[in-house]
Amino acid sequence: MTEVIGVRFQRTGTITYVDPNGEKVAKDEGVIVATDRGVEYGTIRIENIELPGELLPPISATLLRRADAADRETVEENKRLAKDALALCAIKIEEHQLDMKLVDAEYTFDRDKLIFYFTAEDRVDFRSLVRDLAQSFHTRIELRQIGVRDQAKMIGGLGQCGQPVCCRRYLSDFIPVSIKMAKTQGLSLNPTKISGVCGRLMCCLNYEQDHYLSNTKRVPAKGTLVLTQDGQGYVVDRDVLQTRVRVHVYKSDGSEDEKYYYVSDIEVLARRKKGQPRPELRDEEELQEHEFVTEGEKAEHRKEMAACPACHCKPSKENATVVMTSEEVSITEVMVSDDHHVETMTVQEMKILRGETNETKEPYAQKGRVKARSRRRGRHR
Repeated sequence: MTEVIGVRFQRTGTITYVDPNGEKVAKDEGVIVATDRGVEYGTIRIENIELPGELLPPISATLLRRADAADRETVEENKRLAKDALALCAIKIEEHQLDMKLVDAEYTFDRDKLIFYFTAEDRVDFRSLVRDLAQSFHTRIELRQIGVRDQAKMIGGLGQCGQPVCCRRYLSDFIPVSIKMAKTQGLSLNPTKISGVCGRLMCCLNYEQDHYLSNTKRVPAKGTLVLTQDGQGYVVDRDVLQTRVRVHVYKSDGSEDEKYYYVSDIEVLARRKKGQPRPELRDEEELQEHEFVTEGEKAEHRKEMAACPACHCKPSKENATVVMTSEEVSITEVMVSDDHHVETMTVQEMKILRGETNETKEPYAQKGRVKARSRRRGRHR
């Protein structure tokens, strides 16, 4: 077990694990740390903890001492000097006619190094600029090229929601975001609506992605024939976030209506197959004989089955009751009479259970058939 502490050097930067050097520190306390870049000022985010060797991250920094009032004044002075250096560097860039956009400047705590951050579309030869800056500031100069997301993180701004951008407020690492997330959430694929101030896809697309993925399977697709308390109808719209659907209902009195229903309050009668028209409406006589079992009740049956101890009982024709039969999806749920077990069977297996067919699954060789030789493909010469 090795003792480490977590230090953050920038406002929303990543947490660096540091060797505490035997010191006991408190959270949000300022410290002076020796790193690869030099001596830096940081804030404690993780107090003294012990980690095993397999979970221990690489440690390249050591705690020097706690920060005092003089150190905090030095940090503020470095910020003022960095602003002046930023203005002078912008003038030097124009003099050298370099295709680069200056973003920010930063001094290390001991002012041994001055770091300039910039963005550019291509690689930039700034060797002459570095020599000129070194003669002006009499310190080590480092020019670091960053991306547009890092630029937005340093400068900040307001997002489409009206709040400051997340990367400036609290995000320490950038999470990968893809256009597939926007498709899953049913958002418009207009780049101006799903892009942030940095010009890339908004980071907030990833916040609700897991919830959408878990609910998408539960919410019926458009064109699905469902049964509601008002009658049968088709799904015309989906609200995956709240697990509800908008149904065009055909009432028994001949009138039609559209309203939202939660998935737990409807029953799926037939799903629409890809590339096929919507399933036909059921006859009124068939619906009167049909037992209305909502999707919420089916979910409760499945939970009871999961909570039931492992048993190998098989339902027979006497003690099996059909809860739901869907020819379109070829699934039948059978509930055993003791009200504690639900088993999912295919329609073919249910027919065999009822004795409606004598077909059995036999090995191909037992049927006396011989597999035909595959015809050779290609041009005949």
